[in-house]
Amino acid sequence: MPARLPLLGLLTALLLAVAACDSAPYTERKQLIVISESKELAMGNQAAQQIRRTERLLNDPAAQALVARVGRRIADASGRTDLDWEFHVLDDDRVVNAFCLPGGKIFVYSGLLRRVGSEDELATVMAHEAAHALARHGAERASLEIAARLGGAILQLALNDEDPRLADIASRVWGYGSSLGIMLPYSRKHEYEADAIGLALMDKAGYNLDAAVDFWDMMRQSGNAKPLFNFLSTHPTDEKRIARIRKDIETLRQAKKTGTS
Repeated sequence: MPARLPLLGLLTALLLAVAACDSAPYTERKQLIVISESKELAMGNQAAQQIRRTERLLNDPAAQALVARVGRRIADASGRTDLDWEFHVLDDDRVVNAFCLPGGKIFVYSGLLRRVGSEDELATVMAHEAAHALARHGAERASLEIAARLGGAILQLALNDEDPRLADIASRVWGYGSSLGIMLPYSRKHEYEADAIGLALMDKAGYNLDAAVDFWDMMRQSGNAKPLFNFLSTHPTDEKRIARIRKDIETLRQAKKTGTS
């Protein structure tokens, strides 16, 4: 009988995965997500509250207004009026980074805000981060890690909040907990997908798509310069990625010309 437990656990995980088949917006890529959206949003709210308690907001009304303005245009372009979007600038010039929690809570560090060369480049960053949340990349990644670490036999317990390890996995995936900002890097697949979705959001919001090339090329040329390392560690970029962004931009523009967008 004990020998059958691993097989039963595997079958349980497979059944849960099949039942949780979802599709990413815009790309329609099939996803396996075992975390409900309501649970994911609750995690995002919890994380946002903790960040607002422990991190200092930048005391610069103009900067906060800029990020809020760009964020609202991106949010409106997404069509997700059901999400409780928030946009904040965190005061830390040493951190060149930005992230979006489930539910549309976007945080931009002042270190990154001082690096972008235009509002369109800022839109590139914020649309990319919003795309990760819209495509539920964090939930997808957490689902895979839950299955790998806990196994199918106790997967359901974790999803019912009866296993505290779910909170540990979530904190590392979305970058909150005892060590804020230490997020698991997204996979190359997720990065490419966030690029494509982010460009579509920028286009709908009326931003200059060429700014995306300028921004990512600047990041590529910066290499592993210390001020940019924390962004590049979670958003690796290279010539192949930039070429793909150029291709995505051309696809969007061709679609607009032919009326198929």
